[in-house]
Amino acid sequence: MTAAENVCYTLINVPSDSEPPSEISLKADLEKGEIKAKTEALKKVIIMILNGEKLPGLLMTIIRFVLPLQDHTIKKLLLVFWEIVPKTTPDGKLLQEMILVCDAYRKDLQHPNEFIRGSTLRFLCKLKESELLEPLMPAIRACLEHRHSYVRRNAVLAIYTIYRNFEHLIPDAPELIHDFLVNEKDASCKRNAFMMLIHADQDRALDYLSTCIDQVHTFGDILQLVIVELIYKVCHANPSERARFIRCIYNLLQSSSPAVKYEAAGTLVTLSSAPTAIKAAAQCYIDLIIKESDNNVKLIVLDRLIELKEHPTHERVLQDLVMDILRVLSTPDLEVRKKTLQLALDLVSSRNVEELVIVLKKEVIKTNNVTEHEDTDKYRQLLVRTLHSCSVRFPDMAANVIPVLMEFLSDTNEAAAADVLEFVREAIQRFDNLRPLIIEKMLEVFHAIKTVKIYRGALWILGEYCSTKEDIQSVMTEVRRSLGEIPIVENEIKKETGEVKPEDEVTAAPAQKLVTEMGTYVTQSALSSSRPSKKEEDRPPLRGFLMDGDFYVAASLATTLTKVALRYVAIVPEKKKQNSFVAEAMLIMVTVLHLGKSSLPKKPITDDDVDRISLCLKVLSECSPLMNDIFNKECRKSLSHMLTVRLEEEKLSQKKESEKRNVTVQADDPISFMQLTAKNEMTSKEDQFQLSLLAAMGNTQRKEAADPLASKLNKVTQLTGFSDPVYAEAYVHVNQYDIVLDVLVVNQTSDTLQNCTLELATLGDLKLVEKPSPLTLAPHDFANIKANVKVASTENGIIFGNIVYDVSGAASDRNCVVLSDIHIDIMDYIQPASCTDAEFRQMWAEFEWENKVTVNTNITDLNEYLQHILKSTNMKCLTPEKALSGFCGFMAANLYARSIFGEDALANVSIEKPIHLGPDAPVNGHIRIRAKSQGMALSLGDKINLSQKKTNV
Repeated sequence: MTAAENVCYTLINVPSDSEPPSEISLKADLEKGEIKAKTEALKKVIIMILNGEKLPGLLMTIIRFVLPLQDHTIKKLLLVFWEIVPKTTPDGKLLQEMILVCDAYRKDLQHPNEFIRGSTLRFLCKLKESELLEPLMPAIRACLEHRHSYVRRNAVLAIYTIYRNFEHLIPDAPELIHDFLVNEKDASCKRNAFMMLIHADQDRALDYLSTCIDQVHTFGDILQLVIVELIYKVCHANPSERARFIRCIYNLLQSSSPAVKYEAAGTLVTLSSAPTAIKAAAQCYIDLIIKESDNNVKLIVLDRLIELKEHPTHERVLQDLVMDILRVLSTPDLEVRKKTLQLALDLVSSRNVEELVIVLKKEVIKTNNVTEHEDTDKYRQLLVRTLHSCSVRFPDMAANVIPVLMEFLSDTNEAAAADVLEFVREAIQRFDNLRPLIIEKMLEVFHAIKTVKIYRGALWILGEYCSTKEDIQSVMTEVRRSLGEIPIVENEIKKETGEVKPEDEVTAAPAQKLVTEMGTYVTQSALSSSRPSKKEEDRPPLRGFLMDGDFYVAASLATTLTKVALRYVAIVPEKKKQNSFVAEAMLIMVTVLHLGKSSLPKKPITDDDVDRISLCLKVLSECSPLMNDIFNKECRKSLSHMLTVRLEEEKLSQKKESEKRNVTVQADDPISFMQLTAKNEMTSKEDQFQLSLLAAMGNTQRKEAADPLASKLNKVTQLTGFSDPVYAEAYVHVNQYDIVLDVLVVNQTSDTLQNCTLELATLGDLKLVEKPSPLTLAPHDFANIKANVKVASTENGIIFGNIVYDVSGAASDRNCVVLSDIHIDIMDYIQPASCTDAEFRQMWAEFEWENKVTVNTNITDLNEYLQHILKSTNMKCLTPEKALSGFCGFMAANLYARSIFGEDALANVSIEKPIHLGPDAPVNGHIRIRAKSQGMALSLGDKINLSQKKTNV
């Protein structure tokens, strides 16, 4: 173990700008100074010893002049001093002066002040010299009977560490602590004593637990946590003990402490896979989520529930608890709600789907009554999507869900309404029996739709699926109602010129002086400006969209009218009625065209929309069978095909998921019988406590990649040259939120290097946590220095710096070796992720930073280039494989990734193969990257630029 990795009990901040004091001045302060001067001098001595100075001449001075003082600050500093000062001679024998120190601490262990006794006992835990501890043993034992709990609990810790390091000094420690535990009343003392017995003599700990197993629920939470740990360890090592302690774990599920309940539930799941145990643990988790106010706790416990669900046998038990899980939806946090809905959707079955839908419908209605909150709209979207998924998996539910959701088509939030519309479109295509209900509801809410995108979709659904004469006439009535009086242009001109009804007349008002935004004065016209705005408000919805210049809805209207008119002609035999209906449809189209060409709308009609409306007019004037087939059959076929493809994709992804979850057992796999397994062979299950401790310490054991180049050596960066006086190299270890640099420093000279300091600086969104402390390097010696760098966002960063040192005995200035830069790669933070097309488009519109990268590669195949980009950027392709298959000379794909900090990165690849340049011509085109932060967009662009060309290994 290197010096840098030794167990460190005390961290002391060293001011770098102060001059180191001389030994003589320190000696004078320690001998003759006041208490304050002695305190400051002692602090300086401690810092100098930590920096590698020996100062042997001060030892006796401190024993004579400082040790006898009763000042509490001095006593606390002395504990640090005796911990770090060298206590042995070069040949390993204990210094004679230490006998005096030992005597002083024996007195402190008998001191009337409990703080001095307790802190001295804590200090004794850190001593590694048995000769110093031996004379103190009777005093330490006596402290177990002190009146104050602070002294008693530290006495237990001292006895434990001494027993662990030097068992011969106190061989009867387990027995002593067991007797202490039986009579002790204080919770913290009992916890420390029980913890010692767990590690020192597990059988005694079990004996004690057996005697008081019925009173466990009355213990304090800190002792209950230790009992849970003991039961887990015992049952993990010896499964036959499970029956003895499982009842105790069940009781601890009812503990008043959330931490105990959480640990007990986790332990119960690992000890038993019986349905009753899983149900009790899951119920405990659900109660914790509901009762805990901290959202982070809720998310962590939800993750444990999701882990439970991953086990095939546990899933059935959790399905019975779906209604309890849905109680979590009362939490206002969107992330918690999202996870809860996803979990409920994974657990839904034909047994509980009806209850689930009822709860979700209530939640949807609740969101309508809530005063608008920033997350209400997103939550409504989540609920709509969950109901959509339920209806697709269980078609019987669709009839209950649709009437409630159709109300939201008139919602001002376009995203939620769009989700409802998508659901309605799929339902009307897949469930023939629901078509009359959907058409009826759609006609009811049609006039209340407020957004143009939803209006277009509703028009398409009505035009595509209205098949009866009554429905078709209702559609025409609704369209006329939405357009208002026609011809539109004449009606609007009449309103503008004042040829209107008396109630709509504009009232005169006195002239007013107003101030504009720029600070200038203007006089308002005598005509009141409130009337025109009122008139605009009173406009029917469709006319309002057209007057705003949105003529894409007019093209959609023309297609809908053409479809219903062709269907009406086929249904109604009377020629007069046919001609009348077709003429009305053509009149509406013509009046819209006229409006588009006039100067009344804010924006004129586009040529594409003119062409579309003109085509529809031509189709209605000719009424050919071919056009009838295209409008009324081919459109629906393409929708049906799209929905079939999507369903196949969903089934495929579900199949992959279930295959991933199913534990495949080979026919020739050995069967392990737990009763016949030796204790030392029980490595099949890892110790959960050990794993969580390693994770907390940042020592998570990752599975090494099979590729030998991906080993640790691949991450070593050389920082200086081999001929430099100090050689340095760093191993860069990237964790989730920080980077650990393990720097090896080698003194290549024959001189002693003093105050050898690694000075680091960062560029980018990196921050150095603490400055590495200086070292003293002997000739040709080496040492490891660890430095932590915090990472705040996803972008490329650079760590640079130098090593400065003094040569022992030389009078020259400090020497400096400049280090090479360490480049931190953005790929360490980026992970592939997926999102829907709507979410992708929304983020694409919202993100303000765009980086356009020109394709410059030697790859000649489009698909190969795309795969190369995916591999080098860690992004996921959202465009389905079917859309990318085949060869047509060009390709467009959307890519998406999310960083560990929750930042999104989008990319659109638009590439083509220039066929005219021959088969060996490289791919060309552009990649557009969009992100919320500038750093991420630029860093991702740099990464693509660097890795575009394929290298032949």
